[in-house]
Amino acid sequence: MAGTVHKGRLFWLGVLALFTAAASLAIRGAIASGLKGEWIDPIAPLHAGELVAAALGAAFLSFSITLFVASALLDQLGMKRCLIGAGLCFIAGPLLIVTAGHVASGMGIYTLVWLGMLLSGIGWGLTEATINPLTAQLYPEDTTHRLNVLHAWFPGGIIVGGLTGFFFSDALPWQGIMALVMIPAAATVLIAATTAFPPPLREQSGVSFGEMLSEVFRRPSFFIWFGAMFLTAASELAPGQWIDVALSNRVGMRGILLLVYVNALMFIFRHFAGRLANRISNPGLLWVSSLLAAIGLFMLSQAQSPVTAILASTVWGLGVCVMWPTMLASVAERYPRGGSWAMGLVGSAGALASFFVLPQLGAMYDAAKVEFAGGPEAFAALTGAAKLAVEDAAASLSFQRLAILPLILLAVFGFVWLRERGKSRAALAGEAA
Repeated sequence: MAGTVHKGRLFWLGVLALFTAAASLAIRGAIASGLKGEWIDPIAPLHAGELVAAALGAAFLSFSITLFVASALLDQLGMKRCLIGAGLCFIAGPLLIVTAGHVASGMGIYTLVWLGMLLSGIGWGLTEATINPLTAQLYPEDTTHRLNVLHAWFPGGIIVGGLTGFFFSDALPWQGIMALVMIPAAATVLIAATTAFPPPLREQSGVSFGEMLSEVFRRPSFFIWFGAMFLTAASELAPGQWIDVALSNRVGMRGILLLVYVNALMFIFRHFAGRLANRISNPGLLWVSSLLAAIGLFMLSQAQSPVTAILASTVWGLGVCVMWPTMLASVAERYPRGGSWAMGLVGSAGALASFFVLPQLGAMYDAAKVEFAGGPEAFAALTGAAKLAVEDAAASLSFQRLAILPLILLAVFGFVWLRERGKSRAALAGEAA
């Protein structure tokens, strides 16, 4: 492999593909308010929040399904084809979104927007299905650190995408901002098409396709990690997509700036998380992360000003920043014969979480705002400050309920951490004897 494959080029291709996926995610969140105001509010004013959240969630549905399928068939599909396909989806998806209002009317606009989000999610799924096992294959002795460094560029893409959405909002319509994703997408296609990839992972490891698929089923402990990934992603990704819609008016600053700030923390901290995990173990790091995430989400529900919002975002950001890559590394290290399939399964669980949780957030927000207003007719009659007050109260409630998820993770990771520490101590005692 060393003579034909350039590790550095492959690693940075993975960085570019993940950066594109993240920038697309951030820009979708940044333009959500403009999309809602221009196209969705006129169609369904009482359910606009739920519809927008469902459209944003469509990307997570296709991400999950694509990751599930492509991870199992990665060796058959080929890493090169998957990354080229990812780039093409990041071009086609935004095209559908930005042209929807010009080629359709009524709910047809929403349908095209939803399909555009779905295509963007397919690109994201192909990206994750490829770059995670590729990184583990290239750096088998340093998987946790390398995956954290790789995934540092996910918040890097969020930062660039979020700032693009903020600073270009006066110069470009939201459709123009969304279209900017096509630039790194085209670069991903070009570089992937001209890069040599290593042989299939199963060809190197000697693990058959059947053995890879059966690995996760013959070891039931895998499903603890599968369930935990559902909750960790819901604690990280769903609030990130919802924060601009729900908190901008409440705290007196654009929520997308809070998201950019949080991802700056992630970008920095993920470069050191692998070293920290070596000190306290992956489950220990995830337990601490869950505690901070729960506290941070509750603080976000109470934030009323830019200062309190930034403080709450700091706590939440430090909590969720290492969850995704550390979960992937934990699975790669504990279930090595599962290969790309095991990593893809937990990744798909994370994506499914956002697909289910985002519409629930939107529905919860819509129901609360109508209830606080005194009914549908009363809400429809609200304007100005009165309407904002009702929406702010509804946003607070949605974040309070979301904070329950990382509290569940405290019990899960606490159990795994104590169990593995007990095994380590028993092994050391046996060696001493």
